[in-house]
Amino acid sequence: MRYLLILLASLFLLGSCKIYRPNLMLKTKKDFSYDQLVDSLSRKDYKIAVNDVIEYRLFTNNGFDLINLAAKGNALYRNDIDVIVESDGMVKMPLIGRVPIVGLTIIQAEKLLEERYTKMYVEPFISLRITNRRVIVFPGNGGQAKVLPLANNNTTLLEAIASAGGIMEEGKAYKVKLIRNNPDSIQKPLVYLIDVSRIEGVTPGRSIVQAGDIIYVEPRYKPVATLVKEITPALTLLSTMLILYNVTK
Repeated sequence: MRYLLILLASLFLLGSCKIYRPNLMLKTKKDFSYDQLVDSLSRKDYKIAVNDVIEYRLFTNNGFDLINLAAKGNALYRNDIDVIVESDGMVKMPLIGRVPIVGLTIIQAEKLLEERYTKMYVEPFISLRITNRRVIVFPGNGGQAKVLPLANNNTTLLEAIASAGGIMEEGKAYKVKLIRNNPDSIQKPLVYLIDVSRIEGVTPGRSIVQAGDIIYVEPRYKPVATLVKEITPALTLLSTMLILYNVTK
């Protein structure tokens, strides 16, 4: 019995160490300094990033196209094409060539392209849509993680979590980490801590997610349940050995 108590005590002490939580990801130290999620960031529109696939549509507002690419007699010309944002931040567009658009919002990119196409069309109208934008959501249980394609140009943090099925029962709604690429440092990403457990969390929860964002809901640790799960095989083996010992004795 004394050895059994020593074994249980040892397992309980080990339960607070990393040995019982090897699946935890994206850990931060207790004194970690999170980046400040200012109000302007929560109202920041999505910005075009490298490897984005952009679907664009080109219209002529006044019903007059100087160059009829489709060889049609149509007064209203429409062109649907997908283009990829290359690693240098450029996209290759018909007629106007390569255009730098990384870091621009959808509206800014549309305006820039409209200005470029004025050489070919009378008052051109451009409509853009990102078709491959994705974020990674860990909703509080590693087995439920999802890579979400975002159809809307301006999808919020709460919308992304809802699309992943919401925060799992094991997740801490008061400890949601938004991890974002840092344009100033590849080695040190931006990490924001967001509490959506209270109604005050609605405002930061409306932050627009960017391409490649990681939304990590820290899972709740259950030391007793974990301890029981870990020691059950050991206790089963020990009891089997004791039974065999008594039988043979």
